[in-house]
Amino acid sequence: MRTPRDKTKICRAGRRDRHRERCIGHVLARPAVLFACLVLHILSAACAGAFNVPETLRYDLVWTGVKAGEATLEVRSDGTGLRITSIANSARWVSFFFKVNDKIESVLRSNPEQLPGRPVAYRVNLSEGRYRRHKEVVFDHETLRAVYIDHIRNERAETDVPSRFFDPLSSFYHLRYMDLKAGRSVHVPVFDNKKVSEVEVLVLRNERVTVPAGSFDTILVKPLMKSEGIFASRGEIYIWLTDDERRIPVRLKIKVRIGSVIANLAGGTY
Repeated sequence: MRTPRDKTKICRAGRRDRHRERCIGHVLARPAVLFACLVLHILSAACAGAFNVPETLRYDLVWTGVKAGEATLEVRSDGTGLRITSIANSARWVSFFFKVNDKIESVLRSNPEQLPGRPVAYRVNLSEGRYRRHKEVVFDHETLRAVYIDHIRNERAETDVPSRFFDPLSSFYHLRYMDLKAGRSVHVPVFDNKKVSEVEVLVLRNERVTVPAGSFDTILVKPLMKSEGIFASRGEIYIWLTDDERRIPVRLKIKVRIGSVIANLAGGTY
C-alpha cells in the first residue's frame, strides 16, 4: 500500500516527465520555421555568386546531442522563376508524443534587379502536435499590395508593400548572392507578420566547421531579431555559410530555453 510520501514522489516524477516533454516540444515546435525565421533577416547589395539550381540540402536537427528531426531545403525552377521549399519532420522518438510535419514555400518570379527573384506567393503549412497553421500571402508588384489569408481562422487582410522586399524564406537565398565580409552590418526589408521590416544581419567572422557532409571554410552571420517572430523570444541565432561563391548553409544554431538546436548539413545535391 502506497504511503502519502510515495504518492508525493510519484506526482513529482510525473510532473518532471511532463515538463521534459513540453520542453522538447517547445524546442522542436517549429523546426521548419527555424529555416524560415532564421532567414527572416537577410539583406541586399552587390551580387557575389550564385547557388546551383536545382539544389537540395538535407539537415539533421540535433538537440542536447541527440538527433531530434530532419529538415530539407530545396530550390527548383518552375519556368518563370524559382520555387523554394522548406520541409521539417520530427524523429520517430519525438513523434511518439509530439509529431512535427511542416512545410513552407516561397514562389519567385525572375527579376535581374532583385536576386533570386521577386516573391509572388508565400505559403506556410504547419502541423506540430495539436498546433496547426495554414496561411499564405500573395504579392502584387503592380499595385504594391499584399493579400494575407489565414485558411484556418478564415481571415483575410490586405496591406501595402514597397517595391523591393523579400519573404522570410527567399531572403535567405538572397543572402547567398552577397559579397559578405567580416565586420559588416547589413539590412534587408522582409515581409513578416503582415508588414515589412528592416532587419539587420551581422557578418561576424570566418570559421572552419565539420558537419556530417564534410569540413568547410565558412563565414558566420548573426541575424538580429527586431520584429515579432518565433525566435524573437527564444534566443540568438547563427548561420554558417560556406566561404565561396555558393554560400551553402552548412550549420544553423538557435539558442533555446534548454540548450540549443543545431541543424547540420548531412547531404543533398549542391
